[in-house]
Amino acid sequence: MARLLRAGEGVWRRKPIEHIEEPEGTASQQLTRELGLWQLTAIGVGGIIGAGIFTLAGTVAHEKAGPAVLVSFLIAGVASAAAAFSYAEFAGLIPKAGSAYTYGYAVLGELAGWFIGWDLLLEYTAIVAVVAIGISGYFSFLLGELGLKLPAWLLGAPGTGPGHRVDLFAAVLCLLIAYLLTLGIKNAARFETIVVGLKVLVVLVVIGVGFFHLDTGNYRPFFPFGVSGAFTGAATVFFAVFGYDAMSTAAEESRDAQRHMPRAIMYSLAVSMVLYVLACLVLTGMQNYRQIDPESGFSSAFKSVGLTGLADVIAVGAIIGILTVMFTFMLGVTRVWFSMSRDGLLPKWFAKTSATHHVPVRVTWIVGAASALIAGFLPIGEAAELTNIGILLAFVVVCVAVIVLRYRRPELPRTFRTPGMPVVPAIGVCFSLWLITFLEWQTWVRFVVWFLVGLVIYFSYSYRKSELARADGTAAGRR
Repeated sequence: MARLLRAGEGVWRRKPIEHIEEPEGTASQQLTRELGLWQLTAIGVGGIIGAGIFTLAGTVAHEKAGPAVLVSFLIAGVASAAAAFSYAEFAGLIPKAGSAYTYGYAVLGELAGWFIGWDLLLEYTAIVAVVAIGISGYFSFLLGELGLKLPAWLLGAPGTGPGHRVDLFAAVLCLLIAYLLTLGIKNAARFETIVVGLKVLVVLVVIGVGFFHLDTGNYRPFFPFGVSGAFTGAATVFFAVFGYDAMSTAAEESRDAQRHMPRAIMYSLAVSMVLYVLACLVLTGMQNYRQIDPESGFSSAFKSVGLTGLADVIAVGAIIGILTVMFTFMLGVTRVWFSMSRDGLLPKWFAKTSATHHVPVRVTWIVGAASALIAGFLPIGEAAELTNIGILLAFVVVCVAVIVLRYRRPELPRTFRTPGMPVVPAIGVCFSLWLITFLEWQTWVRFVVWFLVGLVIYFSYSYRKSELARADGTAAGRR
């Protein structure tokens, strides 16, 4: 009985916030602070803007909301902002790698932190794979436009088409992103900033040209599926308005994380929402929602007004845009894994960083290989089932934790304070829980299985090996 009571106490161990500025781990487990405000913002924008503009907007407009897809994005943006405020407060208060995992560990205890980190390992890796499969589809389309024909066996995962054996392009792309991240955060962020700039430029060209081909008649009726259609659409597009959460995992690589991370989170969400709103206005104004192609909305819209050449440019822009999403989420999963390993919850072998570039190379290559296997051999639908629930649960944990910490430790110096406490983070909690109810039952089965595996690993290894457990054991020995 006494042992069980001690175990119960142990799972509530919390990382001490007072020592956040002290270096953690050995010299071989250190990250370098290279990122400035605009590089962080670019990583955030890169994670948010991708399939949301180039694919999802058309799908939701055609099937769920009509022109009110604009309202869907606004609703999702408000809900996402509620969580973003909470992330921003923590990012300024706890400038360490790991994001939601680290915040949960510091406020709600070791077990809560473990499960958020454990689930994000799978969620982020799966997102990388899903995005790679999406890019592969665009790539195959462009090759077809150029008259090039590749062998069927390398064009898709088994079961996705006649003769398909592996989605080779998607798998190779995952490995290339992993290689890029091993070159050091400074070099990788420079590439990301350039590519994000090109992506935003393409989106601005699309919006600018599209405004000259609007037909206001296409906006009527504005709610063809009713107001409920706009809310249903919001549940779908919500997954296009996060990404700042993965960016916040790089806090330990920011030159001035306590000032820059909160700003980068808010700037990236604000920039992305403005572009989303303008893009939705153009899309549904150029073409009636009934005629919008749910798979390539903007391409079909520009073809409808005789701008076929620009449609091909949009396809290239989609590839560039979605590529940055892969970068942001692979960065996120490697930093969560690194942080969990440095804390002792996973073997410290994973936390070793490169002596040259000071990045967790071992973890990066493992994530690259895992995402490549998923992207190469699973259809996009099955890969997508591995995503979503962990991120929503992370939002719930962060929003709850910011409320708890505000009342538990009001004296802590905060460079950013979540407004409307506790109402705003409570909105983030409620909206995230509401969205969870929309997930397929297969997602819940996957979550339960992954949860149980994590439970076994935690109590058989992590509970005894964590740095806090070692500290407790040392203190007990001294007594």
